[in-house]
Amino acid sequence: MERNKYVLIVLMWCCSHLCYGQDTLRLSHDEFLAIVKSYHPMAFKYRLQNRMADENIRRERGNFDPVLDGKSGAKTIDGIDYYQQQGVGLNIPTWYGVAVSGSYSYLDGEKLNNSDTRGGLYQVGLTVPLAKNLLYDKRRALLEQAHIARRMTEAEQTLLTNELLLEAENSYWEWVKQYESYRIQRQAVHINRRRMDLVVKTLSYGEQAAIDTTEARAQLQRFELQERDAYFQYLNATQELSLFMWKENREPYDVTQWIIPSEDLDDNVPHHSYPELLDRLDAQSLSRHAALRYYDEKGNILDSDRRLKLQSLLPKVDFTYNFFKKEGYAHNFFPFFDNNYQYGVKLEIPIFLRQARADYNMAKLKIGQNEMDFNFKRQELATKMNRYRNEVINYAGQIDMAKQNANSYEKLLIAEETKYASGESSLFLINSRENKLIEAQEKIIELYLKFLKSYNSLKWMNESFSN
Repeated sequence: MERNKYVLIVLMWCCSHLCYGQDTLRLSHDEFLAIVKSYHPMAFKYRLQNRMADENIRRERGNFDPVLDGKSGAKTIDGIDYYQQQGVGLNIPTWYGVAVSGSYSYLDGEKLNNSDTRGGLYQVGLTVPLAKNLLYDKRRALLEQAHIARRMTEAEQTLLTNELLLEAENSYWEWVKQYESYRIQRQAVHINRRRMDLVVKTLSYGEQAAIDTTEARAQLQRFELQERDAYFQYLNATQELSLFMWKENREPYDVTQWIIPSEDLDDNVPHHSYPELLDRLDAQSLSRHAALRYYDEKGNILDSDRRLKLQSLLPKVDFTYNFFKKEGYAHNFFPFFDNNYQYGVKLEIPIFLRQARADYNMAKLKIGQNEMDFNFKRQELATKMNRYRNEVINYAGQIDMAKQNANSYEKLLIAEETKYASGESSLFLINSRENKLIEAQEKIIELYLKFLKSYNSLKWMNESFSN
């Protein structure tokens, strides 16, 4: 596999000089980011997380769904009808922990229990927790936590999507940098070939020393070697870029055509507009960053769990009341405890409460851990923001200095070529000036790449703040 990949790269390098300018695709920065946002499978996966969180909310709401039940049965032995029974009931759980129930049952037979009521019977009742589960219970906790988890998912999706776009954007500018490095080396090869032809021609006229051809050839070979290495680096960067290029049907885009960037590093807008980004970041509150919102919502879930665990420290006291109305009979509804009623009180309490106390203490410890994570993340964000800010300002200043340095080397090269034409210099000095100029040009694009990576880190950090 590695060998085949190497052969493919060699073939592409050999063909590139023949097909350059023909069937060439140009890819802009905005087009590339639009492709990543719309078609990258990970971006689509992160959006699915929100839909899963919505379904989780729906599932927990199901705990409050009314339950309808029915039953029918009969028992006959040796021709004796022991009983015949039919019934239907409805149970309605409420947000406040009170359960309301209603039913109708019909019972008849020859062998009924003394406690059974013959005929049709209507029943309406409720069950009220008087201590545990009165203010908070598992159903309310799970639904509240599902809503909080939805907000956590939104914050997490923002972070993951922005990290994906940051990685993609850095890959794009790395690709542009490698292309510009290749272009610099290609131009140097072109210039040195012309210079080599000129030296050979002047040698044939007897106006040039033979050693100058060796000097020119060595310089040309050096740049040809650097050109090939730069081209391989550019191909590798193209392959890395293809990881972020997907089609509408979420299939990977096969980069088979010659593809080049449609913009240069020194034409990018951030180099001129970065102070505006710094001003926007200064106006942001760190607490609105998605990473901190994630920990804040996580703290809300842990607090919900703590309140639920607190209920286990209370005794379970449930009061149940049922009102009955026999079919075909008139009844008064009031007073409740006069006739046709049933009530009960159920009490449960562990003697030592060891499990409840341990669960409650663990819930409080988890809250403390989350607070430490929140504080650490806050300090980490502030540190990163200051670091990226310093890098952006520093690299922007270095770029201006590097450009001035390159201009100076270019003037020195032109002056050296002028002196060489008049016989006052040597090819060695020209090559030396040219090497310095190319090193300065490489330094400029390297600084541009560092600047853009730091700028992108700040930009996507800013995008992680809620509006």
